[in-house]
Amino acid sequence: MKMLEALNSAVADDSSLRCILLRAEGNVFSAGHNLKEIHSGNIESHRAVFESCNRLMLRLRSLPVPVIAQVDGIAAAAGCQLVAACDIVVASDTSSFSTPGGSVGIFCSTPGVPLVRNVPRKLSSYMLLTGSPISAQTAFTAGLVSLVVPKDKLEEETQCVVESIVSKSRAVLALGKRFMYQQAELTEENAYKAGADVMVNNINMADGQEGICSFVEKRKPHWTHED
Repeated sequence: MKMLEALNSAVADDSSLRCILLRAEGNVFSAGHNLKEIHSGNIESHRAVFESCNRLMLRLRSLPVPVIAQVDGIAAAAGCQLVAACDIVVASDTSSFSTPGGSVGIFCSTPGVPLVRNVPRKLSSYMLLTGSPISAQTAFTAGLVSLVVPKDKLEEETQCVVESIVSKSRAVLALGKRFMYQQAELTEENAYKAGADVMVNNINMADGQEGICSFVEKRKPHWTHED
């Protein structure tokens, strides 16, 4: 809930925000929910925990700026869910990803929602049904992770991704991110039709025109970052 509130506040209060970076200290990115807290709760508190987590995951997708996860270490259960819900994931080569809930009698049902939408079914089945972790390289090959880098290069490579994003128009990336997810739910024909409309709107935005002019004039663009 605190993370959800922080994300909403950051987007609402800071028009200069270009991207959001999620990372952790130590060798655990996130191990998921606190089982001791869940053990001591009741049905109402259990539902509140998972509903707030669901809102967070959905909010990551609807945010107008890219969300990057920098993973160094273990991402398990809801931590793996968080990784799968982010737009871009940069992981160290020593990281691992797992959904081990079944081992303690709590199947990772909600973590499985974004997982099965990111990786091939046979791999998601393996992860969810066995609880066994996969390596960063396997996660990259399957599409759960965007980049795998040496541990000592993680900060540097993540910063390169951030700089690539912040050099672009916030308004254009917001439009692009929104349609990127919307079109995935459409038929191919309808996606092309909708995409053409988005392209036309994009070209006629202030930053669309500025981008074209800067390319023709061989200069750096001066973005307004406005819709």
